[in-house]
Amino acid sequence: MKMMTFFIVGLIVHVVFFLSIFDIYFTSPLVHGMTPQHVPLAPPAKRLVLFVADGLRADSLFKPDNNGTGRAPYLRTVIEERGTWGVSHTRVPTESRPGHVALLAGFYEDVSAVAKGWKENPVEFDSVFNESRHTWCWGSPDILPMFAKGATGDHVYTHTYPPEREDFASTDASRLDTWVFDEVKDFLNVAKSNETLLNKLHEEQNVFFLHLLGIDTNGHAHRPMSKEYLENIGLVDAGVAEIVTAMDDFYGHDGKTAYVFTSDHGMTNWGSHGAGHPSETLTPLVAWGAGVHTAQREPGSHKYDDDYLKEWGLETYKRVDVNQADIAPLMSSLIGVPFPLNSVGVLPLNYLNNSQHFKAESMYANAIQILEQFRVKMAQKKKTTISFLFTPYQSLTDSKQMDFVRQARDLIQRGQFNEAIRNCEDLIAQAMEGLSYYHTYDRLFLGSSVVLGFIGWTSYVVLFILKTHASLRKPPSNTLMVTERNLGQAFLCIGLLVALFLLVQSSPWTYYIYCLLPVPVWHSVMREFETLSGLIRSIPSLPLSKCFSYFLLVTFGIELLVMSFFYRAMLTLGLVVLALWPMVSGLYTKAKFRSLSWMFSCLFLAVFPLLPVVGREPNVNYVICAGVLTLFNLSSYLCSSWRCSPLIRRDRQLFIFQMVQVVLCAYTLTSTHSSLQVKQGLPLFNQLVSWFTLVSSFLIPLLSSTRLFQRLLSILMSLVCVYLLLSTGYEALFPPVLSWLMFAWINIEQEAMTTQESSYRTELSSIDFAENMDITKIRQLRLDDIRRSYFFVFFIITAFFGCGNIASINSFDPASVYCFLTVFNPFIMGGLLMWKVLIPFIIVMCTFESIQVSTQLSSRSLFLVVLVISDLMALHFFFLVKDYGSWLDIGSSISHYVIVMSMTIFLMLLSVMTHILTSKRIIIGQKRKMHFR
Repeated sequence: MKMMTFFIVGLIVHVVFFLSIFDIYFTSPLVHGMTPQHVPLAPPAKRLVLFVADGLRADSLFKPDNNGTGRAPYLRTVIEERGTWGVSHTRVPTESRPGHVALLAGFYEDVSAVAKGWKENPVEFDSVFNESRHTWCWGSPDILPMFAKGATGDHVYTHTYPPEREDFASTDASRLDTWVFDEVKDFLNVAKSNETLLNKLHEEQNVFFLHLLGIDTNGHAHRPMSKEYLENIGLVDAGVAEIVTAMDDFYGHDGKTAYVFTSDHGMTNWGSHGAGHPSETLTPLVAWGAGVHTAQREPGSHKYDDDYLKEWGLETYKRVDVNQADIAPLMSSLIGVPFPLNSVGVLPLNYLNNSQHFKAESMYANAIQILEQFRVKMAQKKKTTISFLFTPYQSLTDSKQMDFVRQARDLIQRGQFNEAIRNCEDLIAQAMEGLSYYHTYDRLFLGSSVVLGFIGWTSYVVLFILKTHASLRKPPSNTLMVTERNLGQAFLCIGLLVALFLLVQSSPWTYYIYCLLPVPVWHSVMREFETLSGLIRSIPSLPLSKCFSYFLLVTFGIELLVMSFFYRAMLTLGLVVLALWPMVSGLYTKAKFRSLSWMFSCLFLAVFPLLPVVGREPNVNYVICAGVLTLFNLSSYLCSSWRCSPLIRRDRQLFIFQMVQVVLCAYTLTSTHSSLQVKQGLPLFNQLVSWFTLVSSFLIPLLSSTRLFQRLLSILMSLVCVYLLLSTGYEALFPPVLSWLMFAWINIEQEAMTTQESSYRTELSSIDFAENMDITKIRQLRLDDIRRSYFFVFFIITAFFGCGNIASINSFDPASVYCFLTVFNPFIMGGLLMWKVLIPFIIVMCTFESIQVSTQLSSRSLFLVVLVISDLMALHFFFLVKDYGSWLDIGSSISHYVIVMSMTIFLMLLSVMTHILTSKRIIIGQKRKMHFR
């Protein structure tokens, strides 16, 4: 198989393996075709006002100030006198869109929304807004439109401010909330003179939604413990009081308005959210008004083990915690609309101030609504499964469903409401388990198919390496050709049988890919049977002790890499072990200076995984230090190279320009943050410099010499400039230290080659990326090349996790992109942050390309070994997968599998890109012959 063909096939296979995890674990839980469930009794409220304070933590609202006074005096009074309160427990991902979907639709966000930036609806779903008679919304243009877009009819009215107002550099982000409160009051005043609007407002089942983004924006910009964040809470509290007064006055104090105040997610102390830290998942919930229990005192023991009640000074008031999805059925019950069809929330009865009959009927409707989803899910799965292979959920068969429903209905009719409520709660629990059962029904089948294909692909790559580099090739014989023909026919029959099986089951088209892919993969493996036989025959002649030692070391190394995904400190352990390599291998005695450089650079880099993840404690002084260190490294190289081989004028000018650019970028970052601290916004000059630096970083390296160190240094300088602009703390020091280690790696690998092969001697300063490689000098793989490949994978993982860039999903600080933009834009911000993650990745990739050239080994050879190591890691994580609920939590094996597969695909794509980056040069008036090794 040619290299390009192998590359394309390998890329397709890995893309399929990557996408498979979404079909196996991340399919949408939503189903359609259910019947809305109504409560036959009159609701307590005619209208509902929902306040959502975006990014508000539970402790920030409930905890008193240092002087003992509450930050939200009005809501504190509601808790103590007029309403019921508790903590709403959110789920990962703690982002705005998933939080609002849970609040208003009653289910936890479908994963496919991540590709939409949590904005648009990738799938249609029902919501409280959709079931209401009319809904008026005020707030952010990022949240409101998605519920208006998904609503049937034309009864959801949105009023949003311009997106430009969502500026992290704003002098006062609380004005976003002031705008909402003012708009609502103006709306009510206008309605008094608009008869059509007035009639709509006096209809029943109306919802008013106030989305308050100021707290979240101030939290990102100034941190949740800042004066701006805490003062914004007071402003929101006063605004809520004004809206309640305005509503009561507008409706003549009829007592038919219910109020709910909550938040979509919390925020960490360092101003981010997205993961599962308690500061992100614990949000406040306060409800009062029509149909809601007034303050309930509970001076005795509490059922909560935490110390929050005492800390918040609320130990004498009953606390009623809920899951975030439970708020949707609560709001539906208060105004008498059907529960959202896709809701999995359970009605929190302790919030309702109504008769037991009403509570029982509401719980019955809640149970039937969830049971309807179970029935649709079961019917769908039964339709796509051969009858004799279908295994129903035994705890809730058709007969048991009828028994549950009949018993609940009889208990309500006989007035035994408490027993009916308990019966409905049991039915809900069983239906929820059944939903999970059918949602994961095909998981084992699909997972087995993917694992079979994965093992087959890895086996084929290993055999391909052995056949190419172990001299195990044999000329084809007639018998072998006949065997291959029969083998092809046999696998063709297997493929047809698999396709027929899927066709009978009416399986989705993606199932055909996952289930049929192993067939050609294993056919390719079986075709290499002679290679495997040759390996077995050559075992007696192999240095078994050395091979076994390498096997143990590689196994330990892969386990170390896997553990590093869970514990970053394992990277420190790995770097300390790598630092000892020159002493163990004997290189220290032959190249002491280069060995010391390797050892010290490993030890310095080993410090980074022990530091807190990026973004928690910003300090731009580190960025200045990183700039100085980068200039020192470049100056040292220029001085040393001037003595050995003076640079041509063009390269000298280019390096001087890049040195000036480093200084300019360091100044741009510090001046930008100084300007934002005094609330003067992002200077236009700084923004232009930042974007010019980003664009030019792709072009400037192409102007440099194609000599090994000159090109690598130019690439490093361009990438470091961008990294400085995207840094807020110590992570700015990471690329210079990593680059030091990478240059030490190149030098020490050169010494290792010289030690192994006395005839081999090539000066690194004379190596040119653009020169055609002499095919006669390309050597075959050795056992030591496995070590080189492992080093590369280890450094790639270190590049990802060294600063915690991906060690935690909530480690990103929006301040990282303030040099480029301050107005909220998730796609541009996400792209910049992703490029920041990839910069150390590219530094390692370019270094590996240099080692391939300097050790006279083809790109294909080492890349295949790297591919095997990466695939073994991905397979390891695939077997560890067991958690679906916290899919975006970096602690889950699913996320680790996705990262490793993404890394492997990036390796395949960037292997070509880095080759171009290192070997191409813009030369005016001259053409240079290029050759892809």
